[in-house]
Amino acid sequence: MKLIAGLGNPGDKYEFTRHNAGFIVVSKLAEKFNITGKFDKKFNAIIGRGLIGNEDVLIVQPMTFMNLSGDAIIPLMNYYKMTHHDLLVVFDDISLDLGVLRFRAKGSDGGHNGIKSIIRNLGGKNDFARLKVGIGPQPPFMPSESYVLQKFDKSEESLLSEVASCAVDAIELYISRGIEFAGSRFNGHIKS
Repeated sequence: MKLIAGLGNPGDKYEFTRHNAGFIVVSKLAEKFNITGKFDKKFNAIIGRGLIGNEDVLIVQPMTFMNLSGDAIIPLMNYYKMTHHDLLVVFDDISLDLGVLRFRAKGSDGGHNGIKSIIRNLGGKNDFARLKVGIGPQPPFMPSESYVLQKFDKSEESLLSEVASCAVDAIELYISRGIEFAGSRFNGHIKS
């Protein structure tokens, strides 16, 4: 079983903001594979379970707000007796331009509070798979906290839709062939 967690902030106020790129991607993933998510109060997350190819998967959107993402994800992993090697986290990356995807098998939190929360809840383990979705470039002199909470511009909507579709294909390949193979096909600018 794999757990695919998309990071974001709950509520209409944050819908389609840059920080919710993870939510956007996993919503599209669930839609493609007809996996319906329901809110689970015990884990404070929207959880859907289904098959992608031959793999049993949980698609998860923590409703904890970004800074506490690990508070929902890790108890869920423990409940299903999963390890950090069964986890793929999909999240926004301000250092990558919109239109860029990047798989990583491990790494630091890179200043991302959602990833920081997951690493903290894993007792410092940082070797879990990630799919970074570029949301940059950040305008000069704008604090990153303000930029990530902005909604995508109308001019970016078609590229965002294309990126989300490409990310869904990337996740499907990750599940069937692993992170190295998926990264070799999808890391970098998406091809239009």
